[in-house]
Amino acid sequence: MTVLPWVGPHDALPDPHHAQPDGLLAAGLDLGPARLEAAYRKGIFPWFNEGDPVLWWSPDPRMVLACCDLIVSHSMAKKLRQLKRSESIDASGLQIRVDTAFNQVIDACSAPRKGQPGTWISPQIKAAYGALHDQGKAHSIETWLDGKLIGGLYGVSLGGFFFGESMFSHAPDASKLALVYLTGFLKCHGVEHIDCQQETPHLASLGAKPVPRAVFMSWLSTALNRPPPPWRSGTLLQNGTIAPLP
Repeated sequence: MTVLPWVGPHDALPDPHHAQPDGLLAAGLDLGPARLEAAYRKGIFPWFNEGDPVLWWSPDPRMVLACCDLIVSHSMAKKLRQLKRSESIDASGLQIRVDTAFNQVIDACSAPRKGQPGTWISPQIKAAYGALHDQGKAHSIETWLDGKLIGGLYGVSLGGFFFGESMFSHAPDASKLALVYLTGFLKCHGVEHIDCQQETPHLASLGAKPVPRAVFMSWLSTALNRPPPPWRSGTLLQNGTIAPLP
C-alpha cells in the first residue's frame, strides 16, 4: 500500500511526478496563500472535503484549454457580435467585469449543484483564495445583467498561465460568456493556456483537452517566466482591455 506523504507547515510539496495514479500527491493542514502559490507553481492544486486534511493533486493527464481552441457556438458568436456593438462602460445592460465581486463569485460557485449533496469550496478554501485575490493573484470574471451578477468564474493567475477553479451560471450562457471574454483577454496578453485540472464532458465541449503531465509542466515552466496580464478591476471589453467602472 502506498503511503501518502504528510506535508508539514514548513515542508515543501513533493515533486508532482510522485503522485499516485489518480493524481493524489500529498496531504497536510496548511492552506495559506504562500502554500497555494507554491503549489500552483509546481502544477499542484488542492481538492478536499470540508473537515478533511488538505489533499494536494497533480493528475496525469491534465485537462487544459488552449485559449485558441475555445469552442464558440454559432449562437454565442451572434451574441458576441451584438455585445461588441453595444459595449459601454455604464452599469446598464449586459457586461463582463473583472474583480468587482470576487467574494460573490466564489460564494456562488460554492452553492451545491443539482444532484450533488454539498460542495468542496469550503470556508477554508474561500479564505485561502480570498487572500490570494487580495495579493492580486486570484481573479474573478463576472457576467452582469442590469446591475445583477448572473454568472462568472474565478481562478489564479501566475506569470503567463491561468488556473481555472470554478464557474457558476444563473442564466443561460452566463458562465460561458465570462470564459469567452477571459480567453480573449488572456490571448491579448500572451497567455496561451488555462488549466482546467480534471477531465469532464463539459470542459471537453468547450475545447479543453487532456495532455500528459510532462507536457503540462513544460508549458507551465515556460509560462511562469513571462509577465502576468495587466489585471485591474473594471469592465472587460472584447478587445482585451479593461475599462474603468464609472
